[in-house]
Amino acid sequence: MRGEGSADQPLFSYVSAAQRVPQDHPLRAIRGLADVALATLSPLFDRLYSKVGRPSIPPEQLLRALLLQYFYGIRSERLLMEQLDYNLLFRWFVGLTMDASVWDATVFSKNRERLLNGDIAQRFLAEVVAQAQQRGLTSDEHFSVDGTLIEAWASQKSFRPKDGSGGGSGGGNFRGQQRRNDTHVSTTDPDARLYRKGHSQDAKLSYMGHVVIENRHALVMACELSIASGYAEREAAARLLQRTPRGRRATVGADKAYDTRDFVATVRGLGFTPHVAQNTTKRRSAIDGRTTSRRGYAASQVLRKLVEHPFGWIKSVAGLWQVKHRGRARVGWNFALAIAAYNLTRLRTLMMAPA
Repeated sequence: MRGEGSADQPLFSYVSAAQRVPQDHPLRAIRGLADVALATLSPLFDRLYSKVGRPSIPPEQLLRALLLQYFYGIRSERLLMEQLDYNLLFRWFVGLTMDASVWDATVFSKNRERLLNGDIAQRFLAEVVAQAQQRGLTSDEHFSVDGTLIEAWASQKSFRPKDGSGGGSGGGNFRGQQRRNDTHVSTTDPDARLYRKGHSQDAKLSYMGHVVIENRHALVMACELSIASGYAEREAAARLLQRTPRGRRATVGADKAYDTRDFVATVRGLGFTPHVAQNTTKRRSAIDGRTTSRRGYAASQVLRKLVEHPFGWIKSVAGLWQVKHRGRARVGWNFALAIAAYNLTRLRTLMMAPA
């Protein structure tokens, strides 16, 4: 018998958004992990907000909404608010009731700016890493470091001489011109730098993101965003390794760009054994046979490639191949939160894997 749709809609619904989310949905486990981290940060949230005035967007809901933006590659916060208005899964994850009004996109962005002052993204990442350590999912012996370029939200036309020469608008023809970071600057994002990682690649206005991962499950232990330069990768790697908890004997793998005497000496001074790929092109490697002859060195050269996993995820899934924010502080904040989102997806997968 053919069923017929009724034109009359019920006035009330007795089914909550939580009941409509399948019990085995990936976001259920991820929200549990995120809530534990957010609960730890609650005292910090209290210090960031005034005791008087109108209530703001709860920081827990704001951060959960931003995590959704990375999980589903939503291009803008305006589109995120649109999704929150009708997507029951998103409402449940953020913590909005079925009847709650969705925030204005401008208000949402203004509230996000408040969290920049407390370095919340880095603290949130640290709490996620702490959960992984408590569950025994991280290694304290073997690590890898690397960096990647993140394209800035600025066009090539905005890269103009610092002295103001070259005219105003319409500077789109760069043929025959020598443009360098010491003589030119982007008028759109002054913190971005013109840089390329290889001779065969185009130079683009970019930032440089850095991570240190543990080699067991490719979980990011710490991250940092820097101004793009030829020394940034090695300098940032040294700072990240200082913040990385480790055992008495630890190794760190890296590619040929890290094969310099200064970096190798710095890593050894921090208590790591440098398993850096040798660069012998018209030069002498800083890594000698005492290191390369060991079996652990060969294993590190294989496992260090896992460091590409977080970079691939934040660029292809989270949409961070080009940032939608300007300025080092904002870009770095979003980079750290995207890395935390990557760790949450990895933790969920590892928790669901059979023992």
